[in-house]
Amino acid sequence: MELRNIAIIAHVDHGKTTLVDEMLKQSGNYRENEATVERAMDSNDLERERGITILAKATSVEWKGIRINIVDTPGHADFGGEVERILSMVDGVVLLVDAAEGPMPQTKFVTAKALALGLNPIVVVNKVDKPDGEPDKAHDLCFDLFANLDANDDQLDFPVLFASGRAGWADKELDGPRQNLDDLFDLILEHVPAPAQITAKDEPFRMLATTLGGDAFLGRILTGRVESGVAKAGDQIKAMNIKGELIESFRITKVLAYRGLDQVGIEEAVAGDIVSIAGMSKATVADTLADKSVTEAIEAQPIDPPTITVTFGINTSPLAGRDGKKVQSRVIRDRLMKEAESNVAIKVADSAGGESFEVSGRGELQMGVLIENMRREGFELSISRPRVIIRDIDGQKMEPVEEATIDVDDEYSGTVIEKLTQRKGELVEMRPGGVGKTRIVMHVPSRGLIGYHGQFLTDTRGTGVINRVFHDWAPYKGHIEGRRAGVLISMEAGQSVPYAIYNLEDRGKFFIGSQEEIYQGMVIGEHNRPNDLDVNPMKGKKHSNVRASGKDEAVTLTTPVRMSLEEAIAYIDNDELVEVTPNNIRLRKRFLDPIDRKRESKKLAS
Repeated sequence: MELRNIAIIAHVDHGKTTLVDEMLKQSGNYRENEATVERAMDSNDLERERGITILAKATSVEWKGIRINIVDTPGHADFGGEVERILSMVDGVVLLVDAAEGPMPQTKFVTAKALALGLNPIVVVNKVDKPDGEPDKAHDLCFDLFANLDANDDQLDFPVLFASGRAGWADKELDGPRQNLDDLFDLILEHVPAPAQITAKDEPFRMLATTLGGDAFLGRILTGRVESGVAKAGDQIKAMNIKGELIESFRITKVLAYRGLDQVGIEEAVAGDIVSIAGMSKATVADTLADKSVTEAIEAQPIDPPTITVTFGINTSPLAGRDGKKVQSRVIRDRLMKEAESNVAIKVADSAGGESFEVSGRGELQMGVLIENMRREGFELSISRPRVIIRDIDGQKMEPVEEATIDVDDEYSGTVIEKLTQRKGELVEMRPGGVGKTRIVMHVPSRGLIGYHGQFLTDTRGTGVINRVFHDWAPYKGHIEGRRAGVLISMEAGQSVPYAIYNLEDRGKFFIGSQEEIYQGMVIGEHNRPNDLDVNPMKGKKHSNVRASGKDEAVTLTTPVRMSLEEAIAYIDNDELVEVTPNNIRLRKRFLDPIDRKRESKKLAS
């Protein structure tokens, strides 16, 4: 059967996964009476909750007797490690752009990778039925983006379709019939070349592993595109690393391929097809699986380096072990190593004491997703504030800089620019972004953006949208002011008392309510002054035997501030930790005892 391999790339929330849903329906993958699942490709719980794609996933549809393998890629730059590998498996890309927003930072990030690999994109301007959509402007902006990314003449001469993924249509003309996705299917067959590997059927089997999965019955499963030859269950093959060194020899136990949303066993893997192979015990992502006669490994796509580091440690709080069952450092280490193996954008190193681990990755969202997955699996952790990785390049101290694209109401643009300039940001572009909106593009050190999102939402009354993507390494820009407010720290352990919190509310805002478990050294609120303050949230009302002249008034507490995991990690200072358990997110001081804290601060001051 003829093949086409494509990836669908787009910015977060521009409608990739919804479009793939419609492609599955219209190509006949669902029976007429079969229940369909919205956003079927986002199978992970976190993906469904957050409405984003985190893991690249494959599916396949048949159209006019030709099989189209489709890979749905993450739109967020934090998961760029997935995108870079996936693009090396395909022969064409469908670039989806929102008609109202146009190309966004992550669009630029993924498109740059695709153009550099020589892929010729098909542009689909999606959501053209939105009231604020400007399809022609979005089309022009795509051309400008391609030109800025040094696209060649063939890439600049891209075909374009106008579509509504949710309504299930795509047309060559903006005022077309708006009935189905036939034009999209036909354009893929016409514009995307068949895999060049098909001519290499008679050569020895070779395949580059691009994603790692697991199965309770089959064990490790590696997915990739077959570069040459044929492989079937029972064949003896070997795995080599990038340098061509032997990792292991093994027998293929099963060959799987996507047929619709399901992975099914197939007779043999043929050149050009995207397949999964089981049977190995050590081979991993970026390794070459090949016939025993092959001596050279397939060149793997280089992965952008990590930009931030977070320390994962065991939970040492007095409440440790109450929620989760996985609390030992050995168990945490095994889980992190497993993550690093399947996610090439993450690096894990043991810290000096051995009780904690330095985990490096692309951004706060990527770290937040890993921590959230671990807490759902029953882990308890203590997490440090993210630190930016500083590199020494030719004797100069260099730090990562991100391009932040910000859409805000006109009235807030001045405040946003002022705050980001204080964080060493540089204004690159400022232009109207629609009715009453301004689009601001700034280059800001990654350090300056850690912890900024909460401040940004406050400054824009929750109406602003900020998107960020790694831009470049630049000379270190010096000290950046951190969190200005101090924190309220509990002096006691036990359960918080409403009367005590009520009397402390003039000192700041609280992160806890009444009748909550607390301990000494736990951060329970934000002080309204720059210094930290030890308070007693358990101090009850003194009772006397003198009858009060009026009834005791019922205490009404202000609703406490509840932080999400990412907000908590970005909020803490260097001397604080986030305690993460399956049921709770707490903030605490690194040293719980006030005497230890004073001793440590004196050390740092000297």
